[in-house]
Amino acid sequence: MAKVANAPDLKSGTLDQGTIGSNPIMATMKNTLHCTSCLLWLAKNSLSWDTIFADPPDNINLKYQAYDDRIPDDEYVYLLRRWLFSFIQHARCVWFSYNVKWWAEVGSIVIDLRQLFGGTIKIKPCVQTYTFGQHNQRDFGSNHRPILRITRRDAPLYPDAIRVQSQRQINGDQRANPAGRVPGDVFDFPRVVGNSKQRRSWHPTQLHEGFVSRCIKMTTLPGERVLDPFGGTGTTLRVCKQLSRKCTLLEVDYTYCEQIAKENALSKISENTWSEEL
Repeated sequence: MAKVANAPDLKSGTLDQGTIGSNPIMATMKNTLHCTSCLLWLAKNSLSWDTIFADPPDNINLKYQAYDDRIPDDEYVYLLRRWLFSFIQHARCVWFSYNVKWWAEVGSIVIDLRQLFGGTIKIKPCVQTYTFGQHNQRDFGSNHRPILRITRRDAPLYPDAIRVQSQRQINGDQRANPAGRVPGDVFDFPRVVGNSKQRRSWHPTQLHEGFVSRCIKMTTLPGERVLDPFGGTGTTLRVCKQLSRKCTLLEVDYTYCEQIAKENALSKISENTWSEEL
């Protein structure tokens, strides 16, 4: 398959299937946190995960401790491309949450992904909506956040794991499936604002745990492995512990790593790595 212009340097438009589910190192993996750049770390590791859940910085000038969230737009779009191309090389499923500001640029990257990988991947666009969005006096406020689900062609899905109560059940309709219904691709979870019980005040932003949980349950089983390349407040780790999944977090900010390690009882095993016995 022809290589896409300006795409990161990949070996070919093929995906390595060999390391998922068969690697003895991964089979015994503990919940682990690494203070590092995800691109640098993944470039040095040939391991693969069952799911990658990625919620990168939005480049909207949020006040992170160590990361500059206001780089030139063309540099940020190049990062979006590098992140996506790297992640699909390392997992059978990638969830990629991004700011709607970049929908056109991400759409262009998706076209390139389809051109490069063809039928070896499937791309499902989803969206998170919330009623309490950011208020805008001059125009419609932004009340949604897009998320892509990119899977390898034969990657399993587990829709029964995410069933919710149907309107028929609520109304007492005899036709209702007692197991509930599989929810649609519009996820209604609130933003985690300042007065939320989930909020970690030491970080400028985070996703709702219910949102992350639905994604992880849809694409993994208990005991399987999840990677979050933008650790943030450790939301993915907290959710994985609740769901009995094994989690690897990558986070560039040492201060945030220390907060995550403290909250989740991770022991420091090297200068930039923390781990937990399962």
